[in-house]
Amino acid sequence: MTIRQKWEARLGSTITTITEEYLSAKFPMVEMEENVMINAAYLPNDTLVDMISDLKANQAIFKGDDVIAFFAAENQEEVDFDSYEIIQYTGDCLTIEHTWDIFSKNDAAIRADFNFLTEDRKSQPIPKSVNVIAPENIFIEEGAKLEFVTLNASTGPVYIGKNAEIMEGTVIRGPFALCENAMVKMSAKVYGATTVGPGSRIGGEVKNSVLFANSNKGHEGFLGDSVLGEWCNIGADSNNSNLKNNYEEVKLWSYETEGFAKTGLQFCGLMMGDHSKCGINTMFNTGTVVGVSANIFGSGFPRNFVPSFSWGGAAGFTTYVTKKAFETARLVLSRRNIDFDETEQAILEHVFEETKKWRKD
Repeated sequence: MTIRQKWEARLGSTITTITEEYLSAKFPMVEMEENVMINAAYLPNDTLVDMISDLKANQAIFKGDDVIAFFAAENQEEVDFDSYEIIQYTGDCLTIEHTWDIFSKNDAAIRADFNFLTEDRKSQPIPKSVNVIAPENIFIEEGAKLEFVTLNASTGPVYIGKNAEIMEGTVIRGPFALCENAMVKMSAKVYGATTVGPGSRIGGEVKNSVLFANSNKGHEGFLGDSVLGEWCNIGADSNNSNLKNNYEEVKLWSYETEGFAKTGLQFCGLMMGDHSKCGINTMFNTGTVVGVSANIFGSGFPRNFVPSFSWGGAAGFTTYVTKKAFETARLVLSRRNIDFDETEQAILEHVFEETKKWRKD
């Protein structure tokens, strides 16, 4: 589940988002007479849900100096926590503070989602042709297809979503989540903790990676300790490095500091933004960040920070002009019967303008 879905499911109500202005048309904030604001970096657990459900006017939940949630009224002009009753949360919880947390904390996130989604529910039967270890840790939704595959759930749960498909010859070790209408292609090798988002496809070798919705890594090649956004495509026989040759800590580009940040990780691969793609046989260095709507191709390793709307590779980049990028996006979305509308276009136009300073032309 997405973070929004996690909170909605736990709280039993719909929620809205306060976000950057350029995203607010797609994710509008709906303000009520009484509101509870939740820090979106925090993932829910039973204790936090109970505490937030009990919040009253002029109360806020903190963990140390960080606000987790607070009560606010529609006519409240400002929030002054000095006037609030502060309730300290002292337990453990999952938080997403950095891009690399998405894959590095995915093991715990899959286990939590699996326990919540499967509680008091019965899985579809595991087909007889499936070679299985720890079947009690496997849950198959209605309409899923899998035959002649190996599922090892002794290392973590395996969740197979509605109408998803795992083709024959595939070997999977949990924790693993294959979301609705997603696909694992023939003879793939998948290591946990990996999540394949709705409508996405994977093949080849995948380890500890997260693909958001409608992205494809459908061919041979290695993707490890990585995150792909929506509408990404990885060309055949493309690979990323997830470990430096000298085994040192990996650094990743930070948009906040406009420099490379320490991750504290020895294994860290590729972070790729929405609508970005690479051609066949592309090679990504350890700790590479690719922005939005980039198109990468050619021999050699491209640099480990590729700005949004870049076109090229190791030999150099030019600007991927929005007209061409939008034509491609329109075609890609139409294959899934989704319109590339004015809202989506406006978001990408904003990203194009915001990222000009990192492109050379």
